[in-house]
Parts: sequence; structure tokens; C-alpha cells
Amino acid sequence: MKLVFSDALAFKKAVDAIAVLIDEAEFVITQTGLTLKATDPSQISMIDFSLGREAFKEYNLSEPAKIGLDLEYLSGILGRAKSGDELTISMDEKQARLEVLLKGASARKFSVPLIDISSQELPNPKIEFDAELKVRADILQDALKDASLIGSHITLGADAEKFFVKATSSKGELNNETPKTDKAIVQEFSVKKECSAMFPLDYMQYMLKAADSSTIAGINIKASAPIKIAYKIGSANICYYLAPRIEG
Repeated sequence: MKLVFSDALAFKKAVDAIAVLIDEAEFVITQTGLTLKATDPSQISMIDFSLGREAFKEYNLSEPAKIGLDLEYLSGILGRAKSGDELTISMDEKQARLEVLLKGASARKFSVPLIDISSQELPNPKIEFDAELKVRADILQDALKDASLIGSHITLGADAEKFFVKATSSKGELNNETPKTDKAIVQEFSVKKECSAMFPLDYMQYMLKAADSSTIAGINIKASAPIKIAYKIGSANICYYLAPRIEG
């Protein structure tokens, strides 16, 4: 196996988007590309990640492989890359190690131990969402920052006219509304009926951490059901699901 990616720092950003919620995970490498599905330790969030083979400068794979890694350690190694460095990933099967080569003005090779991760097939939640929209990520990130002044949970929802974010605590209330006609709502705004659900604020912030101001985030909402947030990081696709807080 030998995979070559032109921009090591871009690959790091994709790994970091997973590592914000998951410490260790297993990449599945097939002829179509890299995929990863995993839940966080608390099992209230799930990540579905994919990076197609067309994103690689070189993609040589004799047979499918599963690679268990410490993502924080891998991110640390990739963090040593400099702008313009090329990344090469290969496998030392005898030593059960992943070889990571960063090549720019100099060539630096790291050997990363593989981790045996007993993973099971994770199906994506089957949810008929009441609201589906696409919004500039910075609008949602700003709303999360506003909500952090109020409390530790946030309510996201939509009705026929707007997308809204709310927070309530003893400190006060936040009501952030973005009309469907606003330029921050792009490409899609479909609401079957008004819906909202409450989520832990810190998880929402983790899930948007890798997005920049130009990122378009798809948001799918259903009352009392997991939220789905999906966007691209360069050539990679990342999709998060987060379970709601059920008040009783």
C-alpha cells in the first residue's frame, strides 16, 4: 500500500475533524478511498468520514486494509508538516506500523504503531428529517459563540420562514434567527413542519471546529431526534450525528 497526498496540512485538517470527538479509530482503505465510521466514547455522537481515491496524487493498493490509529498522535505527526509538504502513507505489515513520510525541503519519516480496534459495522441513523437546509458555517459558529455566554446547551430549529438558534439559562436568553431569504442560507431550505431539538453546546462546537467561513454546512433537523451536520474539508466529506437532550 502506498498513498500519496499533495498537501499534508490539508490531510491533517481532515484528521483533526475526526479527532475532536474520537481518540482512536479505524480507517478502512479500499479501491474507492478512505472511510471511517465511529462513535465517541459517550456514544452520543457519530462521525461518518470519507476521502475518495481521486483526491490522492498516487493511490496504490493491492488489497483492502483496516488501520487502527491513535488520532491525536497522528495529528501531532502531521502537525510537523510545513506548507507545501507532500504526504506519503505506506504500510509495514511485518512490524504492524504505518509509515508516514513528509516530503518538502527535507524528507522526514515517522513510524506509527497500529492499534487493534475491534470495530463493528455502524449503520447511519435512518431519520426522516423535518428540516433540511444549507447555511454558511460562520453563521452557525457565531450563534454558538453567542450561546456560550448563556449556557451549556443549545436549541436548533427551523420553521417555514427561518432557521433559529436558542439558549436559555439563569443567565438569560438568546434568540438568533436567520430568515430563509438571507444570503447566509444557500442552495437549500426545505421545512416540512416547524421542528427543534436541544443539544450539548460543546459537542456542537467540536463538530464545527474544522469549518472555515466559506464552508457550506448541511443541517438536518427533526424534533427529539439526532441532528445531522455535514460539510466538506477540502476533498474530504465529513458527516456528524449528535443525539438530542431529552428533557423529562
